[in-house]
Amino acid sequence: MPPLSAPSDSEPIALGHRAMEDLRYIRRTMERGQAFTAVPGWGGVAMGVTALAAAAVASGSGAEPRAWLTIWGVEAVLAAGVGVWAIQRKARRSNLPMLSGAGRKMLLSFLPPALAGVALTLALWRAGAMDLIPGAWLILYGVGVVAAGTFSVRTVPVMGICFMLLGTAALFWGPGAGDAWMAAGFGGLHVVFGTIIARRHGG
Repeated sequence: MPPLSAPSDSEPIALGHRAMEDLRYIRRTMERGQAFTAVPGWGGVAMGVTALAAAAVASGSGAEPRAWLTIWGVEAVLAAGVGVWAIQRKARRSNLPMLSGAGRKMLLSFLPPALAGVALTLALWRAGAMDLIPGAWLILYGVGVVAAGTFSVRTVPVMGICFMLLGTAALFWGPGAGDAWMAAGFGGLHVVFGTIIARRHGG
């Protein structure tokens, strides 16, 4: 029976080299994940601009509840469309699938507060408590952004917290300023944080 051959001197070197390559790959992947966020910066700016336009139209609608809800409902659909398009475009530029990994987690984290917002809106409308809707929307949107931001860069949950604070102030401010709060939140915060995300995290 031939004697077992001793491991060559080159084997530990080869294993060490392979381990170093694996560590470099993991580090590059982590750095890329930290630098990329599926949240669209310029898309957020566009969403803010459409919200400012909706606030201007809604404030001139005579405050009729059905017309007011219709205006902001159309804005929500429009903003969602802009957001989805911007996320797809940003993911494509980064050679990443839109709904894989962190992207899917972000979407699943955002959906429950969004659905809760729909249910709460219907309940408040039926109860005649229209003045509470802007604050409720801002808070729930902020909750969704904070939850989704767990899988993104730090700027995203900070934006969500700002929405929640603004929504809380809107709830206790009193009637008559709903569109102003909506403009400040869905308009102003989207423009400000969208610009920050675009400049620091790839558009």
